[in-house]
Amino acid sequence: MSRSFAAIGSLAVLLTVAPSPAGAAGPLTNPIPRAIPKGRITIALQPVASGLVAPNWGITAPGDSARLFVSDQPGILYAVTLANGTKTVFLNTSSLLVPLGIAGPGSYDERGFLGFAFHPSYATNGLLYTYTSEPVNGAADFSTMPPLTVANHQSVVREWHVNDPTNPASVVDPLSARVLLRIDKPQFNHNAGGLNFGPDGMLYISLGDGGEADDQGVGHGPNGNAQDLGAILGKILRIDVAGSNSANGQYGVPADNPFVGQVGALSEIFAYGFRNPFRFSFDRTMGDLWVGDVGQNSIEEVDVVRGGGNYGWRLKEGSFFFDPNGAGDGFVTRMNPGGLPSDLINPVGQYDHDEGIAIIGGFVYRGAAIPKLQGRYVFGDLARQFASDGRLFFLRRKNVVRASGRVGKSRPNEFQLDGQPALGLFLLGFGEDASGELYVLANGTGTPGGTTGVILKIVPPS
Repeated sequence: MSRSFAAIGSLAVLLTVAPSPAGAAGPLTNPIPRAIPKGRITIALQPVASGLVAPNWGITAPGDSARLFVSDQPGILYAVTLANGTKTVFLNTSSLLVPLGIAGPGSYDERGFLGFAFHPSYATNGLLYTYTSEPVNGAADFSTMPPLTVANHQSVVREWHVNDPTNPASVVDPLSARVLLRIDKPQFNHNAGGLNFGPDGMLYISLGDGGEADDQGVGHGPNGNAQDLGAILGKILRIDVAGSNSANGQYGVPADNPFVGQVGALSEIFAYGFRNPFRFSFDRTMGDLWVGDVGQNSIEEVDVVRGGGNYGWRLKEGSFFFDPNGAGDGFVTRMNPGGLPSDLINPVGQYDHDEGIAIIGGFVYRGAAIPKLQGRYVFGDLARQFASDGRLFFLRRKNVVRASGRVGKSRPNEFQLDGQPALGLFLLGFGEDASGELYVLANGTGTPGGTTGVILKIVPPS
């Protein structure tokens, strides 16, 4: 039996997949034989802060370049002073969350405080937004659950307010919360949870397919959620936080969203066909939306996302065809089953599970400290074998998206690390500061437990 991992965002579950005879339509045991090479870019990792639990996203607030704001999965939003690594609690959402640890405290989980974004006008309006995994609390705005069944939890997007955003001592008003939308989640995993404002001022939200495996099971339609434009899961949404024309009146649906007016489609959807787009970002120079979509048993992928695009899951995993295989483990194959949509979009980069188990999306590097890295997408993998062996990658080709808008393809390369043979930690996320410099967010457990979480700055080698 060959071994593969079903990657589920911030952890992986070991599965077994039987190899198929050569030429059969069964699973490909080594879909991408070529190994990821060491690239010609060497970086060093400079410690910034420690003592976190499971940091997963880091950005600066508009008008505040001195601090990096970092979400910690158990519920804390930290403000980290970059000059000295001092961290203070900016917002505590822990009381809102489901109890973390699917096998008890300290065990792994994909739920928690998963994303946040500052409003583009934060410096004047003090608004920010969070994505949290919470106990079921009444009817959801969106649900894929059959009648008389209860969701595992609800994914909730909230708006918060800081009374004096120009004062570094000011923190989030805990009484200011406003729920924008509440979504039933069938299972604990594949939550995605990214939030980002695009260059257009709209809030983008990434949602996984609902959980379990192969986009099947309770809360997954007969053809899965990701391909169903009537289901909210497996999508990237685009909403107007200043509007009120949504069904619940708490946000706006932009009139130029790609599926507005299409019968049977949810107007909030910007793009679809995702399994678990855990982390995504916008290129601060070109404005393109980049996604790291976590794969099932075989392929991890990097996507450049366009409005209305179908990114394949569960018809494809990466550039390969995918067979959900009924009650068995799904698998990738080169056998085209026929009848697929003609507009499925392949990734710009991909790798298989010889190399890692869950992609962690990052940023296109636009800093100045490492000129060789300029214009290249930086990302990584949680772990190669779930043993504190996270990896740091970049796409070999710079400027994959041309000025004309044409999107190319590129193979991953692995960074060479100055002074250390490997990361030696679980990779959980990335951060970007006001100058476009990047940070690695990691811990030593791969779970939302302990205090091994660190923030490391990517810097030139000494």
